[in-house]
This record gives sequence, structure tokens and C-alpha cells, in this order.
Amino acid sequence: MRLLMWVLRLLLFFLLFGFAVKNDHLVRLYFYFGAEWELPLVFVILVMFTAGALLGVTATFGALLRQRREIGRLRRQIARSERERPATAADGQAPEAY
Repeated sequence: MRLLMWVLRLLLFFLLFGFAVKNDHLVRLYFYFGAEWELPLVFVILVMFTAGALLGVTATFGALLRQRREIGRLRRQIARSERERPATAADGQAPEAY
């Protein structure tokens, strides 16, 4: 399995390297106020891919934090109910079935 993963990584590396070699043409980027940059196309693609990945990670970060808070709240609620459960069993009441 490890060998298969390394073969796939190597294959992906050579595919991306070939893509970079084929797209080495210069691209001119125009900004406001007459500013412009001239960069290789593969660099522009790499920067845009990285920016998109970072934007996606930051977009899901809020949902991740919300889920972690909810998990913490539910764990505290479970711990509280487990502390109360033995007290009701000691009073002679039958514990509730789950």
C-alpha cells in the first residue's frame, strides 16, 4: 500500500511538472493605476489555486468552530446527566433505560 501511494505521488508530481513546463509562457497582469506584472502562466495558476484553497479553508473554519462548541456543550450535558443519574438510583428510583 505504501508503495502504491509513493507511485501515485510520483505520477502526480510528473504530471504537474509537465504541466508547468508546457505553460511557461509569460502572462501580463494589469492592475489599477496602470500597474502591470509579467509572470509565467504556471506561477499565476499556482497562486490562484493557493488563494482558492485558503479561501475555502477559511470559509469552513467558522462551521468547524461552531461544531466544536456544540460538541463541548453536549459533552458537558452528558457529564452533568451522568452525575445526576447515580443520585436518583440511590433514592430508590429505577434509572431510566436508554
